[in-house]
Amino acid sequence: VQLQASGGGLVQPGGSLRLSCAVTGLSFGDYAVGWFRQAPGKEREGISRISARDGGPYYADSVKGRFTVSRDNTKNTVYLQMNTLKPEDTAVYYCAASRYSLEQLYFSPDGYAYWGQGTLVTVSS
Repeated sequence: VQLQASGGGLVQPGGSLRLSCAVTGLSFGDYAVGWFRQAPGKEREGISRISARDGGPYYADSVKGRFTVSRDNTKNTVYLQMNTLKPEDTAVYYCAASRYSLEQLYFSPDGYAYWGQGTLVTVSS
């Protein structure tokens, strides 16, 4: 199983980026995918989740209204559109896959079995 996150980079405050997470090695349509981020010196934070079929998507309060998650099951890829970026969004962003998890684990790393390597997003002028 591989998850490949890409699309990170340097962007000015107020700008936009779109991250991609390409998934191989599992039945993509049966898995939910979550996005997490980890800033230096901070814990990994769950920010979004898109379910396999129904329910959600779900967003943490810190990104609600600015980020949009979507998935293309024909390409086995999940996207995270990030708008109105702020310096506090600076972090390494990870995608992760989960087949089964309780709702209370939707934003917890413990709810995900497979992880990508991360892509760095830097928001700075």
